[in-house]
Amino acid sequence: MMKAKFILPALPLILASASAIADDSPKLQVTPSGRILMDGALYASPQKEQFPDGMAIPEVRLGAKFKYGKWSANIDMGYAYAKLGLRNIWLEYGFNNHSSIRFGNFIHQFGLQSTSLSLKSTFEQPLASALFTPGLQLGVMYVNYTPAFYGAVSAHVESSARTNVMNAPLFNQQGYGLLTRLVWRTASEGAPAFHAGISGGFATPQRRLEGEEDVHDGFTLSANFPTKVVQETAVSATVDKAMNSFKFSPELLFAYDRFAFEGQYFFQQINRRENLAAYHAQSGYASLRGILFGDRYSYVSSTAQVANPKNNTLECVVNYNYATLSDSKANIFGGCANGFNVTFNYYFNPYITARLNYSYTHVWNREGHDPMTLNGFQARLMLLF
Repeated sequence: MMKAKFILPALPLILASASAIADDSPKLQVTPSGRILMDGALYASPQKEQFPDGMAIPEVRLGAKFKYGKWSANIDMGYAYAKLGLRNIWLEYGFNNHSSIRFGNFIHQFGLQSTSLSLKSTFEQPLASALFTPGLQLGVMYVNYTPAFYGAVSAHVESSARTNVMNAPLFNQQGYGLLTRLVWRTASEGAPAFHAGISGGFATPQRRLEGEEDVHDGFTLSANFPTKVVQETAVSATVDKAMNSFKFSPELLFAYDRFAFEGQYFFQQINRRENLAAYHAQSGYASLRGILFGDRYSYVSSTAQVANPKNNTLECVVNYNYATLSDSKANIFGGCANGFNVTFNYYFNPYITARLNYSYTHVWNREGHDPMTLNGFQARLMLLF
């Protein structure tokens, strides 16, 4: 009886302690995600018939992010230009706060532009980068970083593996690739952020059809003019009888107070069979960024890049880029391009950004095509969550 007198009053405390212990277990967290792009453009190009003025919603993407303890996942679906499809689908395990491994369909790390659309300060990804930065690819990537170093290494299969069934003769094999991005940096609160990095890649030939047979011996490099209202190819080269491909890309970044600089160079060599000369392509870009009003720039250690400015910030970005896909020794003329653009970004909050852009891009020396020029003004409202 005496024991009951002591146990009964203590029972609520015992139950509360047990509940607290149970609460320490991981809980599933689900967060909706998505983005919407709304664009308008006025062009003053000499080839006006190929660049008509207009408006477009080039992309709508909806999905969800999941987190449970050290595990996280993402799945989203995108609608773009009357096509509906699955986009980022991945599962990630975090070993600790600074290293993780990711499996699935996502953009693998290769240079400054390979992280997130929301962190691209230019209106569109520079043409020089769009040629060599990989798109969505099925594979695995390991990331590890410290205050002074960032490293990512990944393996993937070719892009067409996401949309084509392995069914001879139309798709009788898969090409694969290896990518890495290594960055050395100095960044601390209130001090200038500087980093220097190098990315490298190796790939085997990709899917290429001759008639109704997959010969699987080629690579295609291609990029559109930097606008979404009109989809027009700027430069493009297809290299057949290929054995393999090597590419590398050094990068530089500097950010301090209201000023930032980003630059990158790309080089790719495609080795060929039957004593054919190797094909070479290259490109590069440089961007100067400045905050006209608002807070200063900051650096994101987990992705090795400049963070988006804070709320109610107006930013001006000036970019120059060039690309060369014509190689006379290989007798392949995919075209040459250079251009510059000026973009004003206003960051209302973390979810809404408005962009106003002037873009000039000139292309020439593309076999079977006359020189072309994009000259126009563009505006975009971007919703991101």
